[in-house]
Amino acid sequence: MQLTTSIRRALLAGTAAVVLCAGTGSAVAAPAGAAARPTAGPVAAASAPADRLGPLVVLSADRLATADLVAAAKWGTGSPIDDPAREREVLTAVAAQARQLGADPEVTVRIFRDQIEASKVVQRGLHRRWAADPAQAPTTRPDLARVRAEINRINGELVRAVAASPQGRTAPGCVPRLAVDALRVGRQRHLDLLHAAGLARSLRSVCG
Repeated sequence: MQLTTSIRRALLAGTAAVVLCAGTGSAVAAPAGAAARPTAGPVAAASAPADRLGPLVVLSADRLATADLVAAAKWGTGSPIDDPAREREVLTAVAAQARQLGADPEVTVRIFRDQIEASKVVQRGLHRRWAADPAQAPTTRPDLARVRAEINRINGELVRAVAASPQGRTAPGCVPRLAVDALRVGRQRHLDLLHAAGLARSLRSVCG
């Protein structure tokens, strides 16, 4: 068991390292739809559990992209990045949805705790960046209520993706496959180091 745990930790660290190297630009893609890849024939059916990790990564990146909007909405207002009441609301909602779908609510909540922490990693990083260089700070303030409505929509899709992927998430090859998917998404969206680190943080509890 100790060896297995050590190997798992090493693989998770490798996942984060791969994701951190994913992008060289500074742009962050806006949230996009996360349709599952079509399957056809015996080969596609055999790989379906692993393929279901892809939507989890895409939706995690979608959710992470909203952190920029939340950070901009809070910038200069004195509102704290940590919002325990909002976090409890989110976790209660996703646990209830997981139960309705027949998924494990504890696993779902654990994954969403990482999603929330990842968002805060990005928000804190952006606030530090803007404080150090006010020229980069946002000049408009998004409507936080509208941003949260979008986050809630993504949350619902993400819960469904978690519910649809138990085999892929518990498969022996979950961690390296997750790393490959994270690398692909990071490159597609040109994630900078801050957002790549956030994506790695958001995926910490997906496998296992």
